[in-house]
Amino acid sequence: MEAVLAYLRRAIEAGEYAVGDKLPSEAALSKEFEVSRSVIREALRGLQALGLTVSRTGKGTFVTEPGPAEHPTFGGYSARDLVEVRRHVEIPVAGYAALRRDNAQLEELGRLAERMELETDDTAWVALDSLFHVTIAQASGNPAFAKVIEELRDALARQSAFLNQLGGRRAESNGEHRRIVTAIAEGSEAAAVAAMTTHLAHVEQALTTIVRPGRTAKQNRNH
Repeated sequence: MEAVLAYLRRAIEAGEYAVGDKLPSEAALSKEFEVSRSVIREALRGLQALGLTVSRTGKGTFVTEPGPAEHPTFGGYSARDLVEVRRHVEIPVAGYAALRRDNAQLEELGRLAERMELETDDTAWVALDSLFHVTIAQASGNPAFAKVIEELRDALARQSAFLNQLGGRRAESNGEHRRIVTAIAEGSEAAAVAAMTTHLAHVEQALTTIVRPGRTAKQNRNH
């Protein structure tokens, strides 16, 4: 899937398929690349997630942009909007959760982390992921923080699905979530802040890699 997606993306960015052009059918692409149609469908969904194409029922897939947006949009918020807010909210929230969480909240975080590790369905995993971050905000003991993250819940879920589909983030996220839970369980504000900082840094790096392959996080910040 990754190889087909990369090929089609390069073709669009090189102008081989211009805005308004229709891509070959699933059957034609399946034959050309010698892969199943399910692989082609996943690659086409990846192009849509990048904002390069749109699928029209009964008509096919059409190119809408010559390249991915600098900051993809998730539920009305750009990737940059979410990165900035999450840095300033979720990092201190993790620290407060380590100091203020109760046993029930800690047990719930542990259950969510375990369920994510065992989950095989992408949609279910994304739902658990957004619930995990909402639960940490609730464990901070500050309802205002919880309300902010709840407001962003749909956008966070959309971003999570995008990263899983195009960046293969699930396994890495599971490990990062476990480290966050461990730090909160230990009651270490510093460790919880560090674990959440690392998690969000990896999210930002993955977004940069997907949207601008080969571009470093440092270059992204400088621009």
